[in-house]
Amino acid sequence: MKKAYIFLAEGFEEMEAVTPVDLLRRVGIDAKFVSITGKKTVTGAHGITYMADLLFEEIAPAEADALILPGGMPGTKNLEAHQGLGSLLMDFFHGGKPVCAICAAPMILGRLGILKGKTATIYPGMEEHLIGAICSTQEVCVDGNVITSRGPGTAVPFALKLAELLAGEDAAHSLTSDIVYRK
Repeated sequence: MKKAYIFLAEGFEEMEAVTPVDLLRRVGIDAKFVSITGKKTVTGAHGITYMADLLFEEIAPAEADALILPGGMPGTKNLEAHQGLGSLLMDFFHGGKPVCAICAAPMILGRLGILKGKTATIYPGMEEHLIGAICSTQEVCVDGNVITSRGPGTAVPFALKLAELLAGEDAAHSLTSDIVYRK
């Protein structure tokens, strides 16, 4: 079974974390919330507190197939400040494994140099943080092993693209029907 880690920091955007974990689990991906805070409870940008499955110190990176960063403020800045996460993102990127970010979180990938020459998207008005990227206004951009998306309103298309990449096109198509999603 494939595994994905969705990283939580204080102030994360709830829709951008919950939608991927929910939809990935529906297609059989072992999607886990990972707290970088040192405690399992993490509060999102809108005051909703979630229970992480794992602490960052408990993860097994070699077992994971994708890393997912929700946006939100100050969540994105808190994720970016975690050195271990930055190193892990670089390892996954160089190893050809998917690194995925939505809303403000693609700025982390930009600052790490991951977006150089890649087509990427970010929350409107934050394009200067896509350092080295070819900026797009698409809902979801896939360029090699880098997947980016624009914001809370694109959380479903983002999660569906992740489901397609990790579980296959048939599983994603079936999921689209199961959740009654129409574009």
